[in-house]
Amino acid sequence: MTTIKLHNTKTRRKEVFTPIDPNNVRMYVCGPTVYDRAHLGNARPVVVFDVLYRLLRHVYGAAHVTYVRNFTDVDDKIIKRAEESGRPIDLITAETTQWFLDDMGALGALEPNAMPRATQYIPQMIAMIEALIAGGHAYAAEGHVLFSVDSYKTYGALSGRSVEDMIAGARVEVAPYKRDPMDFVLWKPAKADEPGWDSPWGRGRPGWHIECSAMSYELLGDSFDIHGGGNDLMFPHHENEIAQSCCAHPEGHFANYWLHNEMLQVEGKKMSKSLGNFFTVHDLLAKGVPGEVIRFVFLSTHYRKPMDWTEKKAEEAAATLRNWRGLLSDAEPTGPDAELVEMIADDLNTAGAIARLHAMAKEIAANPQKDCFYEKGTMLASARLMGLLTAELGAWAETGSVDLSAHEARLGAARQAAMENKDFSEVDRLKAAYLAAGLEVRMSKAGVELVPGPGFDAAKLEGVE
Repeated sequence: MTTIKLHNTKTRRKEVFTPIDPNNVRMYVCGPTVYDRAHLGNARPVVVFDVLYRLLRHVYGAAHVTYVRNFTDVDDKIIKRAEESGRPIDLITAETTQWFLDDMGALGALEPNAMPRATQYIPQMIAMIEALIAGGHAYAAEGHVLFSVDSYKTYGALSGRSVEDMIAGARVEVAPYKRDPMDFVLWKPAKADEPGWDSPWGRGRPGWHIECSAMSYELLGDSFDIHGGGNDLMFPHHENEIAQSCCAHPEGHFANYWLHNEMLQVEGKKMSKSLGNFFTVHDLLAKGVPGEVIRFVFLSTHYRKPMDWTEKKAEEAAATLRNWRGLLSDAEPTGPDAELVEMIADDLNTAGAIARLHAMAKEIAANPQKDCFYEKGTMLASARLMGLLTAELGAWAETGSVDLSAHEARLGAARQAAMENKDFSEVDRLKAAYLAAGLEVRMSKAGVELVPGPGFDAAKLEGVE
């Protein structure tokens, strides 16, 4: 059996992955708060943990892996969006949840085994809060219930911060009902016009952190194998999850392995609305950037390193994927390459795995006369283990077989005529049409070349005369 090694945030080292029960490997990943479209950074953990999910299914069998990813569907941001739009909260969350699933599906992400919504588990959250109060780990005050951080002596072990550092580095809410500034909300009162549920402490709603603890306990038990998310969740969210889960269920030990992906940049800068480089997955898809291209760019960088999204990377990814799909057009998947599997099993080294795919493609292309169907099948199965070159994601690349020679000849002739009569209007017209169709126009002394870009749409060439 393949040995999987994962960098465990909890121990700060790479460890051999040993599941609690090989017949029931369990993973929980923090999901989105559904009030708007998922931005590009939201998609990175989805793709990262989708690869891990695929690897676990490959090693242990699909029937022996349980993957849970939640939806937060009650939150201040959601309430604010409802107030601004005048739309009911349930319609907003239903719509944005489906947006998320559609966009992540376009990136080739498999749906988890369970996708619980916070509002479905309010009774379980109340029960966990009651257990924390009974155990002396939480207290009620002015309609709120707060977790007493001082009651959990190893608080901060995951992130490696002292309480003093955490206070300095976090936006700690100062409130008169708190015994300690670090204490965090488990339950809070709801205003008359806000969603709320009856509880022993009055009508209210849960705090953010208790959601994941209650849902993971109900679906995966008091101890499970892997907990994942972006490193921005390490503190306070994951620290708080550990504290309240271990105190509510001291018979267990919550998650054995913690994985955190690094953040995303755009063209070398932090993604920010103020910088004008903020965009959603849907924005890219609408511009014609295929989901498979987005996935390829993500996987080209190791998950524990910052990932820089650039247009150049997207163009190079599209060209590579077109080439690979053409190369393997007659192949059927056999079994994945053992070396590539080992790379992915080594702390999700997807960058190394993609380099291995490049090497396999080069070898296949260099031996066109060789009967290499087996090698092609191996490469196809290897790519699909990473969620690439799947049939579901391939529609965008079917345009790769379009013959562009007539258009290249037309533009070349127009260019030659323009150089003689000094009138470049026809050249400009054709260039504009080809650019609008998603073609890159390359003109040099050697001639004219039209290269399909990520958003190439062959249908837009039909009217170009």
